Amino acid sequence: MIPRYSRPEMTALWTDEARLQRWLQVECAHLRALEQLGQAPAGTADRVEETAVLRPERANEIEAVVKHDVIAFLTMVEESVGEPARLLHRGLTSSDILDTSLAMLLRDAGQLLQLGLKKLILALADRAREHRHTFTIGRSHGMHAEPTTFGLVLAGHMAEFVRCWHRLAVAIAEISYGTLSGAVGTYAQTPPEAESMALATLGLHAETVPTQVVPRDRHAAYFAALASIASAIERLAVNIRHLQRSEVGEVHEAFTKGQRGSSAMPHKKNPILSENLCGLARVVRGYADMARDNVPLWHERDISHSSVERYIAPDGTVTLDFMLHRTAGLVSGLVVHADKMANTLDLAAGAFFSGNVLLALVDAGVLRQTAYGIVQRSALAAVTSGGASEMKALLLEDKEIRAFLDEAALDRCFDLRHHLRHADLILDRALAEAAQVTNP
Repeated sequence: MIPRYSRPEMTALWTDEARLQRWLQVECAHLRALEQLGQAPAGTADRVEETAVLRPERANEIEAVVKHDVIAFLTMVEESVGEPARLLHRGLTSSDILDTSLAMLLRDAGQLLQLGLKKLILALADRAREHRHTFTIGRSHGMHAEPTTFGLVLAGHMAEFVRCWHRLAVAIAEISYGTLSGAVGTYAQTPPEAESMALATLGLHAETVPTQVVPRDRHAAYFAALASIASAIERLAVNIRHLQRSEVGEVHEAFTKGQRGSSAMPHKKNPILSENLCGLARVVRGYADMARDNVPLWHERDISHSSVERYIAPDGTVTLDFMLHRTAGLVSGLVVHADKMANTLDLAAGAFFSGNVLLALVDAGVLRQTAYGIVQRSALAAVTSGGASEMKALLLEDKEIRAFLDEAALDRCFDLRHHLRHADLILDRALAEAAQVTNP
């Protein structure tokens, strides 16, 4: 975890102290279940929790000798707890502790990520409402297409993050499974009832068929959900980077007092936040590939997944958490140049109304491909010559057009507000879906 790309709320989950505390929590939950089943003296788990001293440095010292992290943990607990600690880990194996505690951590990290998503969705909703009627050019292939509103542009990203929220919710539910079933998962030394009772207190479900480990397809699905969020962030960041280009200049990232854009060029205002987010998205997506590679473990278990997860679990969740909050701030502070968007529409010379004229000719009885050719020659000429009203002027001079469409009919084709008459409906639909997530 790099402090530069971390928030303390998420990093707190992944400290050595937090890891050992989770292990103790799992061990004591199982021990309490054994107490309820009459297989351990009542109050033993309480005495363990009250007297256990968890010191990561001591656990590391022991592990350096025994070469086993869970044995080192249990030895450390025995040093401070004494006799009651002998009943810890009864009938369990190391993966029971590791996988169950990891499920708790990934669940809790996922819930923090949901809060970050909610913050981002709310930021996008606010800006989408603000720019509900800010007309701008839509682009396909990076080229001018037809008009839209900047509110709808933002709403499209918002709707994607709403879908990400639902995917993450499914992934959290799928990862919230543990196992306390012993070696190779057969409950040979511990009763299944103890597992179900203990996991319930930890907020987890019992794995259907444990194989000493929780199957890693669950983890692969979790990190795939994280990757989809990272990709959604990158799509937004890429669009902002394009719109901030000098040749476009329709938006730019907030530029704070005292900020510098370049060590050599004082005039520069660079989209550094968006560029940073694009780079971090590649990191998070890479972790999804690693999680998929962890699925085919040997037989009931090997530990080829372990070293990978020590990286990707903390780093993936911490990085994405940082990205979500940075993106929310980027959206909230984004400077929108509505006048520049209007100028861009003017530069399009009205050519973006070509589809309206095409359909008007078809409705007037002209074959579609014939109509397409007629309109195309004026549209291409308008783009070449420029001027806000160039397209309409060329059409008014075209005898083939005038044989089917009078000036009033052409006026209707060039009505921007009529063209975007359904924009409010689309935006309100997106806002309603977002509200289901942000105000359930």
